Amino acid sequence: MDEKKSLEILSTIALTEVQQARIKAVGKSIRLTVSGGKDISELPKENWEKVEVLFCTGKQLPSREQAPALKWIQISLAGVDKAFNFPIAADPGIVITTASGTMVSQMGEYLLMALLMLGHKMPETIALQREKKWGNNASKSLQPKELRGSTVGIVGYGSIGRELARLLYPLGVQVLDAKRDVMHVEDRGYTPPGLGDPLGNYFHRLYPIEGLKGMLKDCDSVVLCLPLTPETKYLFNAEMFDAMKPGAFLVNVSRGDLMDENALVQAVKSGKVGGAVLDVFSQEPLPPESPLWTLPEVIITPHTSGASTHLLDDAVDLFIENLKRYQEGLPLHNVVDVSHGY
Repeated sequence: MDEKKSLEILSTIALTEVQQARIKAVGKSIRLTVSGGKDISELPKENWEKVEVLFCTGKQLPSREQAPALKWIQISLAGVDKAFNFPIAADPGIVITTASGTMVSQMGEYLLMALLMLGHKMPETIALQREKKWGNNASKSLQPKELRGSTVGIVGYGSIGRELARLLYPLGVQVLDAKRDVMHVEDRGYTPPGLGDPLGNYFHRLYPIEGLKGMLKDCDSVVLCLPLTPETKYLFNAEMFDAMKPGAFLVNVSRGDLMDENALVQAVKSGKVGGAVLDVFSQEPLPPESPLWTLPEVIITPHTSGASTHLLDDAVDLFIENLKRYQEGLPLHNVVDVSHGY
């Protein structure tokens, strides 16, 4: 990039002075404006006229008329489905990149915790505690299903699924995986060093999404790590729950609309699904009238699996890495394929 020409960057995310200084330090040509949490419609026209790069959450995007010079949108979150609500996301002159890979550490820990809590009967144990009852550790209801020797199916093998596989592998778990493109087992996205499964070494068998039912029948636990696209919406319906191994556990940290919540309720009540940890829902906050609240086999968390005190710092790290690549004309990390929806 020509150093004489200024690179206009707008962040609609509030950034600390340290974060701003780090971004500006990437090159002398960088001019960074931070609007910090304002509604995009409230920003003056002059804020947009020369903006070439936008750093944002992806929940609001400008129109092409607002941002005629915009070329690259870096989203600070892993999910991109909300960005497709805005026409500019499909503009061939725009490159969109996500923050996929920046939350693998905390989400990997969350998923490991979820599987351990389900397997070691924490919902049942906590219920006994609330009733001040001392359970019988020999009873069937409290007998654990240990991770070692079990089979965990990971649906979607992006950065989060790969980190879970890395954590499970040394525990003696058989990891099965279903993904869209089975011809490429390597991770082509961004992952911090030492995390994830960049070469595809930590799964035992790989299935195409079309063969998902065949995988589910062998899984003691199933973890949903898929992006939400028109093809994956309500992928887990009554038919899919019926294909699961009886009593298997389910964990969802991706998007609530990956599954039919009413079908899940029935599957839990019937015992087809032995328990679930859910962090995402079709409607958030989860309405008080949802039957999911009252199912004793279900643990509900308020979309916190990716939460971290260093979440924004990690997103800025990736943005800076991509910004250096952008200035050098190199391929960016986590470029969204509009045709695939992620």
